[in-house]
Amino acid sequence: MLLTFSQEIQAADTERRIISGLVAPYGEVGFTSAGPIMFERGSIAIPDATKIKLLSQHQQDKPVGRAMSFSEANNGVYGSFKLSSSTRGQDALVLAQENLVSGLSVGVDVTASKPMGDYLLVTAAVLKEVSLVESAAFSSASVTDIAAARAALEAATSTSTKEKTTTINTTIVEIETETETESEEAVTTAPENTPEETPVDTPVEAEKVEAARKIIRPSVLDSQRVRTPIVSMGAYTEHKIKAALGNEDSKLYVTAADDSFSTNPAFNPTQYLSEFPTNTRFGTPAIDACSRGVLPSSGMTINVPSLVTSAGGGTGVAPVVTVEAEAGAVQNTGMETAYLTGTVNKYSGMNTISVELLERSDPNFYAELTTQLQNAYLKTIDTTVLNALITAGQQGATQAATSAGIIGYSADAARKVYEATGYFAQNYIANGSQWQLLLGATDSTGRPIYSASQPMNAGGLTQPGSIRGNVLGLDLYVDKNFTATTTVDDSAVILAPEAFTVYQSPQAYMSVNVVSNLQVQVAIYGYMATIAKMPNGIVRFNLT
Repeated sequence: MLLTFSQEIQAADTERRIISGLVAPYGEVGFTSAGPIMFERGSIAIPDATKIKLLSQHQQDKPVGRAMSFSEANNGVYGSFKLSSSTRGQDALVLAQENLVSGLSVGVDVTASKPMGDYLLVTAAVLKEVSLVESAAFSSASVTDIAAARAALEAATSTSTKEKTTTINTTIVEIETETETESEEAVTTAPENTPEETPVDTPVEAEKVEAARKIIRPSVLDSQRVRTPIVSMGAYTEHKIKAALGNEDSKLYVTAADDSFSTNPAFNPTQYLSEFPTNTRFGTPAIDACSRGVLPSSGMTINVPSLVTSAGGGTGVAPVVTVEAEAGAVQNTGMETAYLTGTVNKYSGMNTISVELLERSDPNFYAELTTQLQNAYLKTIDTTVLNALITAGQQGATQAATSAGIIGYSADAARKVYEATGYFAQNYIANGSQWQLLLGATDSTGRPIYSASQPMNAGGLTQPGSIRGNVLGLDLYVDKNFTATTTVDDSAVILAPEAFTVYQSPQAYMSVNVVSNLQVQVAIYGYMATIAKMPNGIVRFNLT
């Protein structure tokens, strides 16, 4: 795990282009790129110092110097860095001297660690990189001073006949003052256990010793980068109270935590998920309730030979068998049949899309398009079959839109279907309003009649989570494609499946490239025909 964290520069020798500071403190929680971290004493291994470059803002392609040495003290690891004489190096030195870039950011490769509640304790790590950054991650590391660029002592003797240049020993000293004005007294300071610099004899022009100016820190509320300890609601509450009591650091932490997307909309980019909600999902309840057939391989008309008499809603005549006395004459009766005809219709839809939308969409537009085309195809053919059932069927006896009316309708249809066709009524196709009536039907004691819990004497099974159920022994198919949207005439159909047959071809897709404008046309199509073989085997709901 690679961690990056920063500390403020402790000293800058502009004359010899050297920057020094605390690299990594021990025993202190800092807020790093991986969250709260504390380094155990002696946990940081330092490779060859001369191979570690000093970077600017962690940019590997912008070195500004290299490490000279590292030293370890009780409170952490210190380092000294020589800046190059390049333009980048000069700029970095000026920014450090003016406290505009005041941090040393260090990257380490953690090889051993253990969680300690609110922070991670690093027990072993290898130093990987050092960079100049704007501010520090550890609160204990702060700018102590900026070294004076020149330190000289005036030792010239004035005469009327000649001027004398004196060679002096110039020692770089670090000066800290307690006032905002320039001090005439130089105080030598250095970080604990930081290697002392060897004085260098340099011939310079004798001049007045200039003390470094006091570092005037910006107000805590003017800081541009906040290393906040607020990582939980408890920490927020704590600093909220401290801020109310006057703690300046807590005021800054709370201010940062109180920022929101309303004040920082640039940090709230719109995110798009690959989910694709749709309300077009639909099956074929009406078709499922009918018998099924296969279309022949050719032709746009199909014919089915039929002997359905008027009782079943047809025009056929069946032979007659009679009881005759011994040696009685046998009646000669004719049988009349007819063809039932179904027209094969094509059902199709098409969309034209650009090649850009086809190839660059996310989620895949083509996949969603074909799904939507299929949903539309199924809805259309189901509506066609439902309308054909209502047109072909006979109207049942009048019934009320009540539980008793449902029972009466089911009983009446069952009798009529059997008497007309010899087949049994099996399926109950209902619109949404009829379904609602079934779900809410109760007996005189308030118990559901068509309950999923199946109490004693239950009339069947219906439930909100399924369009399939059972009504008085009939298989329920809920279909939202009914023209009638309330419990009125033709809001339900009861039938024997043998009375109505649907002939379908498999659905197919066709894709055509339009080269002239780089578009793609995608189409779905299929063929279907229907035949009402026994119209009186279909009974429609008839409201009183």
